[in-house]
Amino acid sequence: MRLKFFLLIVLCIATVIQAADLRGRVVGISDGDTLTILDSDRRQHKVRLAGIDAPEKSQAFGQASKTSLSEQAFGRDVVVVWDKQDRYGRIIGKILVNQEDICLQQIRRGMAWHYKQYQKDQAPIDRSKYSEAEAIARASHVGLWQDKDPIPPWEWRHKKK
Repeated sequence: MRLKFFLLIVLCIATVIQAADLRGRVVGISDGDTLTILDSDRRQHKVRLAGIDAPEKSQAFGQASKTSLSEQAFGRDVVVVWDKQDRYGRIIGKILVNQEDICLQQIRRGMAWHYKQYQKDQAPIDRSKYSEAEAIARASHVGLWQDKDPIPPWEWRHKKK
């Protein structure tokens, strides 16, 4: 019984340790779902916004998506809530500006898709909010949803290969 309790405590602590917050100022915007943060030690971190996929720069609404992210985050102090990195070494995280979820805002503005391929990595509440925001943006024909048949970036990237 004690061993089970001990293992449960260790598992809980390990889960808490895995999640991290990164704080810093946004010093660069690569596209609609990637930015660069400068932390208090003057180290740069490339961050891929979790739960979304924005149009590529050369895709329809690609530049508009980048501009939207820049308007919301460039030069601002942010908190990045994250727990993993992608294969390129970028942090995958939820970006908060004054406690506002910028990933969610990109979807609401019609500047990104909810990246359902990776929704299992999201908290259930975020998964629900992002999915609902995309449905509302689609129905309202906001941003990229103005196009008759917008091509998701993951399909666009696949076709480019």
